[in-house]
Amino acid sequence: MSKKQTLLEQIRADIIRNNVCPDLAKTAKNLVMGDGNIDADIVFIGEAPGKKEDEVGLPFIGAAGKFLNEMLATAGMTREDVYITNIVKYRPPNNRDPLPQEKKDFLPYLVRQLDIIRPKIVVTLGRHSMDYFLPGIKISEIHGQPQHMTLGDNQIVIVPLYHPAAALYNGGLRATLIEDFIQLPKIISILDNEKEKQ
Repeated sequence: MSKKQTLLEQIRADIIRNNVCPDLAKTAKNLVMGDGNIDADIVFIGEAPGKKEDEVGLPFIGAAGKFLNEMLATAGMTREDVYITNIVKYRPPNNRDPLPQEKKDFLPYLVRQLDIIRPKIVVTLGRHSMDYFLPGIKISEIHGQPQHMTLGDNQIVIVPLYHPAAALYNGGLRATLIEDFIQLPKIISILDNEKEKQ
């Protein structure tokens, strides 16, 4: 097991040991930590696991996950190239939205995940995960646009996107989301060029 893998496993152990969100833990079947490449350039962050994710213990494997896979393919990527996680690691009952306190309780663990993986960009999927990093901003105004911010000791680049689930029910959003997805590799190469110039 690589050092990164060991550190990520430690986060899982700490969530259980610290009894994070015990009410959610009681009703959930699995703690859904994340899935994918731990050396990825891109980390996708959703809101919380749904029914299917809770059963299997992996993020984004339902209908929204299938659409996410399609969009990755459109941008020339697969799930093996990226890392996918959620803010809240337990499924809220009846798929309700995660509560502000639940998101807050899981924040330190998410920050640790990002610190270990050190992606070039963090893509937030949907309003809940965007609000976490960019509170008070409308997703309709900044979707697909890189936002530079400081998280802990690190400078990170957030790219807010609509949630794949929203696009499943709204054809217009679907096209927007696919367009934004196709831009992700370009955003990374621009950031790489800027780094080289520094």
